[in-house]
Amino acid sequence: MQFADCVRSRKMVRAFRRDPIAQDLLDRIVEVASWAPSAGKTQGWHLLVLQGSQTEKFWDVTLPKQKRSSFRWQKLLDAPVIALVFADPQAYLDRYSEPDKSATNLGSETSSWPTPYWTVDASFATMQLLLAAHDIGLGALFFGVFNGEDQLREHFKVPQQMQLIGAVALGWPIAEKQGDKGASAKRVRRKPDQIIHNQGFKQ
Repeated sequence: MQFADCVRSRKMVRAFRRDPIAQDLLDRIVEVASWAPSAGKTQGWHLLVLQGSQTEKFWDVTLPKQKRSSFRWQKLLDAPVIALVFADPQAYLDRYSEPDKSATNLGSETSSWPTPYWTVDASFATMQLLLAAHDIGLGALFFGVFNGEDQLREHFKVPQQMQLIGAVALGWPIAEKQGDKGASAKRVRRKPDQIIHNQGFKQ
């Protein structure tokens, strides 16, 4: 698949078969994601990959069973893999304390950073993960974890300094029924001339 075709045809998938994903395929898409840009080549992002009973635990915490009957995307719950994306700010402090980066004065505390590049880098990597999954025929959905984060952290022993970026559901996609797309899908994509500012921003 050509890169432009991969980008333009990728979409967020909300309906999955329950078939498992082979470990070599998971390794393959994560390896592609590992090539994402990273400040100082710190690579301070991690995936907590949940499968089987672990995915059941994830949904029990974030979407309790008593609330599921009204959940719009029931087949999302069949995704065989939920990968939680974490960024590690401490990794960036450690990296920028090393001799080749110490002159930046970014190695002491996170407040010294005008932009939190641990968040940026983890987001870059997540985007490459989504594209890599689509390229081999897997479906993927990135979504926020708005409920139960503390419980998940405790259950899976996630270090406190780790920043949760979000979750990625992965699996073999099922064709969506008409009307199953989210409301945001109807929004018109902006054109380049609406994005590019050649002479500054208009007031």
